[in-house]
This record gives sequence, C-alpha cells and structure tokens, in this order.
Amino acid sequence: MARVKEFDEDVVLDKAVALFWTKGYNGTSAQDLVDHLGISRSSLYGTYGDKHTLFLKALQRYREKNSAAFLKLVKASDNAGESIKKIFKTLVDESFDQEIPKGCFMVNSSVELAPHDIEIAEMVKGDAKDAETALGIAVQKGKDSGQFSNPASAQSLARFLFNNISGMRVAARAGVNREVLNDIVKNLLYALK
Repeated sequence: MARVKEFDEDVVLDKAVALFWTKGYNGTSAQDLVDHLGISRSSLYGTYGDKHTLFLKALQRYREKNSAAFLKLVKASDNAGESIKKIFKTLVDESFDQEIPKGCFMVNSSVELAPHDIEIAEMVKGDAKDAETALGIAVQKGKDSGQFSNPASAQSLARFLFNNISGMRVAARAGVNREVLNDIVKNLLYALK
C-alpha cells in the first residue's frame, strides 16, 4: 500500500522557493533542504527525485505566482501608467523588505544556472515572455488611452521595461539604495510619455 504524503506540497514548494532564493542552487545542500522544508530525506527524494527537480518545481511555482499576479494587475487596471508605476513600486519595496531575499529568484537563477542548464534557461525565457506580454498589454492600453506617446511599439517598450526590471533586481542584490531605484523608476515612466 502506498504511503500517504504527510505534508502539503504547496507549502513545501513555497519553503523551497524561499531557501533557493536566499542561498541559490549551489549554496543549498541536501541537509539545508531537509532542515528548512521540514520533511525527511526519504520524503524529499521520494516526492521530488533530486535537488534539481525540486529546484525546477520551485522555480515554476515562483513563475506561476508572479506571472499571474502581474497579468491580473495589468488587465484589471484602467490606468496603464498607474499599473506600471505600481509594478515598479512593488519591486522597489520588495528590494528593501527584510523578509524577502534581495533580487529576484528568477533573475538570480538565470545568472547562476541558465548559462549551463537548458531547463532553467527555458524557464527563464518563458518567464521573460510572460512579463513582456503583461507589460505589452499595459503599454498598449497606455498608448490607446493617450497616456503614452513614445513612438516605439508596445512590444519594444515592454522589452525595455522588463530589461530594467531585471537590472533593478540585480542592482538591489548588489546593495543599491532606495533613492537609486526610485530615480530609475521615475525615468522609466518619463520614457513612456
């Protein structure tokens, strides 16, 4: 008879996201996983197979949660400028929240692993596409409403915004202060007009 899982897989994946986000893939040991996730080594390997598979599932969970929130915000807003401003304000606030690791789990993973891990690279590309799609919707709404007059295409501007999100996340990880990030946001919003 198969054993019943004695843990909530969503809770474990959320804990794995937090651990990998803080320590990185290479900095996280099997013992770290057992200690932090609160499950036995046999449950860990019985459920996920190996550290790499658990990492992929954690990264996918992070992607799904963030992409869904991003898209929901953009689609629900009638004010494109305010929705983009809110996205960047949240990014800045998270960069100085002591409960949230600095940087971005996806960006950190792209730097640490994507150059030599095809599965991670594909997930990073997919995440970038999700973000660019959401930003493209917001920019197009702004163009349609007359808020934004930058002549570049919505897709091009979405890529510009996403590239700046990635850069700001790396800068936050490196320790820049809030004033620097707020200055970047102010200029990004100005560039759309």
